[in-house]
Amino acid sequence: MTTVMNNSGSNGVISPASSTAAGAAQSPAGLKTHFKTPEGRYKLQYEKTHPSSLLHYAHGKTVTQVTLAHLKDKPAPSTPTASSSSSFSTSSGVRSAAARLLGGSNGSRALSFVGVNGSSSKSNGGSTRIGSMVASTSSSSMANPNFDGKGTYLIFNVGDAIFISDLNSHDKDPIKSINFGNSNPVCHAFDQDAKDGHDLLIGLSSGDVYSVSLRQQLQDVGKKLVGAQHYNKDGSVNTSRCSSIAWVPGGDGAFVVAHADGNLYVYEKNKDGAGDSSFPVIKDQTQFSVSHSRYNKSNPVARWHICQGSINSISFSNDGAYLATVGRDGYLRVFDYSKELLVCGGKSYYGALLCCAWSMDGKYILTGGEDDLVQVWSMEDRKVVAWGEGHSSWVSGVAFDSYWTSPNSGDNGETIMYRFGSVGQDTQLLLWDLEMDEIVVPLRRPPGGSPTYSTGSQSSHWDNVVPLGTLQPAPSMRDVPKVSPLVTHRVHTEPLSGLIFTQESVLTACREGQIKVWVRPDIAESQSSNSETLLATSLKEKPSLSSKITNSSYK
Repeated sequence: MTTVMNNSGSNGVISPASSTAAGAAQSPAGLKTHFKTPEGRYKLQYEKTHPSSLLHYAHGKTVTQVTLAHLKDKPAPSTPTASSSSSFSTSSGVRSAAARLLGGSNGSRALSFVGVNGSSSKSNGGSTRIGSMVASTSSSSMANPNFDGKGTYLIFNVGDAIFISDLNSHDKDPIKSINFGNSNPVCHAFDQDAKDGHDLLIGLSSGDVYSVSLRQQLQDVGKKLVGAQHYNKDGSVNTSRCSSIAWVPGGDGAFVVAHADGNLYVYEKNKDGAGDSSFPVIKDQTQFSVSHSRYNKSNPVARWHICQGSINSISFSNDGAYLATVGRDGYLRVFDYSKELLVCGGKSYYGALLCCAWSMDGKYILTGGEDDLVQVWSMEDRKVVAWGEGHSSWVSGVAFDSYWTSPNSGDNGETIMYRFGSVGQDTQLLLWDLEMDEIVVPLRRPPGGSPTYSTGSQSSHWDNVVPLGTLQPAPSMRDVPKVSPLVTHRVHTEPLSGLIFTQESVLTACREGQIKVWVRPDIAESQSSNSETLLATSLKEKPSLSSKITNSSYK
């Protein structure tokens, strides 16, 4: 029942209304500005990117990653800058314009605040937090009065800078840039439930890690980090590149940082950022091992040696119980995080694995990598239950669409069909529907015999076949059911690096720092209906007539 779209041609044209709003949402030759799904048409609403003045040769080898950050309503004022800004409610467009005008001022004073904070980080964690408070108070003279303290933002890295864009503004340029100079940011993560203000993590190619307050960065008009806590300073614990970073869900300020040498470190942000954490020499590079810090108050608190070669991506299950990692060695590994135990895992069909993502219910894991496949792993079966074939190059980003509702959910509310997406270096976005009841699962392969098959979950059979903590070899092609994409759409001219699903849209990002926002069919219909209604009203026609026209055009 699946269909694959033919992407040749460029007959999708942005309407005058949307092209005006999008600023410069131009479609290069061969790229459509929409794609069709069974539930309707996704439309390119607008684009986000770095300032055009940014020189491309300065990008180096870093790949743009995107983090979605939702800032809740501002907490009670705690600094002089906070007390006055709560009264501002200017539109995001005005904020964007003001930020660009003010962004030209030099960041030398902002830089000195990082220095203040950095020097205090060698003492206890309490004084570090005081240091960051001093920084934010001192920077009140450079505060951005047009920031109203809440909203949804896109955080993305290009070259040696982090850029922040207002998701709900149609302005193409970011409202804030943070420059690092000596090292490139490569990964970042946001925690909207952070308690002490530090909600944004940034990992650098030098191995250094910063935690900062996103709100504080937006309030400041400089181009340097303010009020930052600095971890692994100058590679004091690990000199290899940060490859992935994540907050521990419900971890009360704990976060993990994966590195290119196969090690993962656990930090707690309420502890000293520059403590004396030394770990024993790893005796066997091929074996998983965990070492804890000798001192209770120092960071990092633990080192997990995961694999030989780089850890390419990490992802926590929604409840924080399990941590998935994928690496250069081609293995997915799933750990019980609190018990620090390897639960299961297995090898790709070929080459390295580059990305991974959990379903919201924690039952399935997606992986993608150099074998051009999207693998669906079952936690219950502890194995691959489906392969998605459709990409023509490496798969660089995968995600479940938790906002999509299956048309045939079970009577008990249990999900029986999943929608997920993948992007690759082939510049394509693929959408997939996976109905678990239709997947044929090989049960076991008796010695010297052929595999037996059954439908649905067979965990009871697999308990005897796949012991806990076993890393399985790459399965045979004939043993894994294949699924085809529902949608295949070329969305960028450059290789893609990631995708994010939101309630209103799908976001796609390319390696060079361009982000596209594809609005969902129901949102697109309502927007089109509103514009038709406005047009009809201006022509003194009946709104009901225009709504009929709108509805008929989507049939």
